Amino acid sequence: EIMPPKKKEEAKPKPLIGRIGTNLKMGIVGLPNAGKSTFFNILTKSSVPAENFPFCTINPNESRVPVPDQRFDFLCQHYEPLSKQPAFLNVVDIAGLVKGASEGQGKNEYIYISISLI
Repeated sequence: EIMPPKKKEEAKPKPLIGRIGTNLKMGIVGLPNAGKSTFFNILTKSSVPAENFPFCTINPNESRVPVPDQRFDFLCQHYEPLSKQPAFLNVVDIAGLVKGASEGQGKNEYIYISISLI
């Protein structure tokens, strides 16, 4: 008597351990005129307008910055890989939050959409 072939078991997904990718994303959120754009400029070495009045930033500013890592530099020096791919940090500067912004008050009605994209 011939036996039918056994069913193949579904492959179990491997647990994800460690870093999945080399891209991180963060948003700078806070009250109007609190220094968010200044912090963004320092962090990303950019020059977006950072004035001393509320709502200087209306549309979100975004920048991609390599993350300095001494361990990465050490490994690259010793193993001399053909290509080097450091970790990057995507930084988003968002307009200041005001009371009632969730009801559409304030100058930026798209602020919560901007935050949800981070």
